[in-house]
Amino acid sequence: FKSVTFEDSLFKNCVFEDITSLNTYFRNCTFVNTTFYNTDLEQYKFVDSRLINCTFFHIRTGCQISFDDDYSAYWIYFVNFLGTLAVLPGNIVSALLMDRIGRLTMLG
Repeated sequence: FKSVTFEDSLFKNCVFEDITSLNTYFRNCTFVNTTFYNTDLEQYKFVDSRLINCTFFHIRTGCQISFDDDYSAYWIYFVNFLGTLAVLPGNIVSALLMDRIGRLTMLG
């Protein structure tokens, strides 16, 4: 789930399996006989919700990657471009040195 908000919903006899959620919340929902397996749905994502006879197995914890919805692809490519630019002067200098003093000497 990515940026989904469930409001006033009933989940009865459901299985949530292998779910990664970014900015997903359940507001005023009711869960009855529901199983959560290998998800990152933690307690803070259930706002004013009732959990009746629910089971949680293998909850993922730790840092989950979250990107802004609009600019994530832009920033990934921009940071990658800056990293490539940082290496460019070293590549130019090593190519000039290789032509000047030879490959075997550079390896040595």
